[in-house]
Amino acid sequence: MKSQIEQILIPTTQRTLGSEKAVKSVAEENGSLKVALEFGYPVAHIAQQLHEAIAAATGKPIKLEITHNVVAHKVQNGIPTIKGVKNIIAVASGKGGVGKSTTTANLATALAKMGARVGVLDADLYGPSQPTMLGVATQQPEKQAQQLIPVANADGIQVMSIGFLVDTDQAVVWRGPMVSQALQQLLMQSQWDDVDYLFVDLPPGTGDIQLTLSQKIPVTGAVVVTTPQDIALIDARKAVDMFNKVNISILGVLENMSVHICSNCGHHEALFGADGGKNLAAKLNVPLLGQLPLSLPVREAMDAGTAGALLDNQPAVAEIYTQAAFQIVLAVADKGRDFSSKFPKIVIES
Repeated sequence: MKSQIEQILIPTTQRTLGSEKAVKSVAEENGSLKVALEFGYPVAHIAQQLHEAIAAATGKPIKLEITHNVVAHKVQNGIPTIKGVKNIIAVASGKGGVGKSTTTANLATALAKMGARVGVLDADLYGPSQPTMLGVATQQPEKQAQQLIPVANADGIQVMSIGFLVDTDQAVVWRGPMVSQALQQLLMQSQWDDVDYLFVDLPPGTGDIQLTLSQKIPVTGAVVVTTPQDIALIDARKAVDMFNKVNISILGVLENMSVHICSNCGHHEALFGADGGKNLAAKLNVPLLGQLPLSLPVREAMDAGTAGALLDNQPAVAEIYTQAAFQIVLAVADKGRDFSSKFPKIVIES
């Protein structure tokens, strides 16, 4: 019976329960099958489909128990892990205005709804927007033992941003070294609480913050956001090239504003060109995580700080972000594990 179950495909993938070593136990119990599954990534969004697939394959009533255990995966060589954080995912764009911060907020929300423990670090220090988008702009992080406790939003996402600590009506006029130091302090001096995936919302471009991220911060992988527009694609290629040069793997490309959907008649129009992000992903041999429309409900939800309600009330939008988030965690799970935190620090004295 166990071998039958191991052959079942995991929904929306070409993986089986057997290939993922997910089947922990199978036992008959009062005429039904008690099946325990454990994954290395969250799967709450496909739990019902898994239940139905196992019932169909075995022909028996099923009592299904699903758990997940996310571990830390490989990062750049020689960079220590951060306490309370297992995996860091950088969200980047080559240029501004492509929807990078919106994408970060919605990917984080989708992943939280899938059952993961999620954090967001707003590293766009010149234009912090995550507190507004995630609905915590009026809150402040508490301080405990010289550390800041990230603010939790309605979906349980732990949020840290320079926007909590400065007057958002005033411009942040800092030189590169100050910005880099602020990023490290926000990350290292925050008391993250067992975060499976920490999304880092980067500023656009390939400047000081990106360099600090690659040299000082343990990054599991990066997501590049672009629009189909040629100008955006040129800059997106530069962002991908930067990550390749600093040995940070690209988890995928997400194409935003792929089409405009008229709210009156439903007409689709490719305002910024067609399939630019898709073609870029194919050329770079990285996954295309999704193609998102230019959507009025998304804009309204980001302004109102209601990303959770957006995904609850807009199933088509929720499906795209959920599938993108699932592809990201699958790509992370495929990386080798990081055991660096298990080894003692060796000091050689002369």
